[in-house]
Amino acid sequence: MINRVSSRGTTCSQVVQDALTDLYSLRQPLAKKFTKKNAIHPFEDPASLEFFSEKNDTSLLVFGSSSKKRPHTLTLARTFASKILDMLELHLDPESYRRISQFKGRKFAVGLRPMMLFSGTAFESPVANEYTMAKSMLIDLFKGDTSSDKIDVEGLQYIVSVSADEPVGDAVKPAIHLRIYLISTKRSGQRLPRVEVEEMGPRMDFRVGRMQEPEEAVLKEAMKQPKAGEEKTKKNVTTDTLGDKIGRIHLGRQDLSELQTRKMKGLKRSRDLDEEIGNAPAEDKRQKK
Repeated sequence: MINRVSSRGTTCSQVVQDALTDLYSLRQPLAKKFTKKNAIHPFEDPASLEFFSEKNDTSLLVFGSSSKKRPHTLTLARTFASKILDMLELHLDPESYRRISQFKGRKFAVGLRPMMLFSGTAFESPVANEYTMAKSMLIDLFKGDTSSDKIDVEGLQYIVSVSADEPVGDAVKPAIHLRIYLISTKRSGQRLPRVEVEEMGPRMDFRVGRMQEPEEAVLKEAMKQPKAGEEKTKKNVTTDTLGDKIGRIHLGRQDLSELQTRKMKGLKRSRDLDEEIGNAPAEDKRQKK
């Protein structure tokens, strides 16, 4: 299953293409990237995105486009049952954008799950808005495979930091800053090591744009989780180390005196032996007895 798909529109700036490439490299091998130009307008007609979702068995898409009215735009879309659930536009600032290749130094191993940090009062709004949706979508974008609840400390090699400026007024919406740092531990002479962080890239600053909120009934259906109750233990039934079920049956006291056993030819004496015993002298018979 492909968790994320990135695609581009017919008009897409080089900055957006580089941003899509960086996001794709961060999410390998759980992502797929399409480079062919697609005439897609997500908020006007999301049918093409729904087609991508169904064809690639994915529920999260990132679409890049650029126009005079909305330059350097990344559209994040989530689907449920191959239908658009919600969408959010993020306008990338080309002046502050830095690619991963512009940061010299080591990179994290492919396939690791990051730690995530959100800072800013905008993300803590009790009312759903662009920032709470951005937080939810970014978590889905970076969280990776969550099938296991066990975490290897050695695998915690990088952190995704997302911060938002403090709101000044209703006219100007706070910018969102995305930074990714590598984590390294050093000897500190104490029990706990000294933790240092180094920016790895990419560096992205966003302005929030249009958003499409999910329908309440569809969101309720999408948030349902299957009952994961523990399997009822059955009496006298166990499972061995190989996963095979072993059952134990208790029977009452049995009378073995009436048990009919199968007569086997191997237990019968041969006729030649009987004749030898019959023709033997009496003394030999006594000795044999």
